[in-house]
Amino acid sequence: MDIKGRIIEISDTQQISNTFKKREFVIEYTDNPQYPEFIKFELIQDKCDLLNNYKVGDELDVHFNLKGRKWTDPKGEVKYFNSLQAWRLEAASSHASTPNQPSPDSASMEGLEEPGWITDNEEDDLPF
Repeated sequence: MDIKGRIIEISDTQQISNTFKKREFVIEYTDNPQYPEFIKFELIQDKCDLLNNYKVGDELDVHFNLKGRKWTDPKGEVKYFNSLQAWRLEAASSHASTPNQPSPDSASMEGLEEPGWITDNEEDDLPF
């Protein structure tokens, strides 16, 4: 899975045990700009260093796995946990075309004309 967003927060690497470390970060995902989502990801082990080249405000493409765990607490109650484990980070690519190169859509539209029924000067008989 992957998602594009802007970095909002970067945490320091946490050494959880002698053999396990993790680092968390939050991105703002604006698929719907009116209602942005703030999504927390984690990097583990050697992937923690992937964030070293980025700062708050940078746009990222985050490649991640959705992880889920089941845990039974001492009282015997079952609990479920989800995490988003990032494994690759890339600076967000812009798909804007340069001024000298037409976009693929405009190139394919060249030479097309409006159908005659659109440009006819006949009176429209629709009531609205």
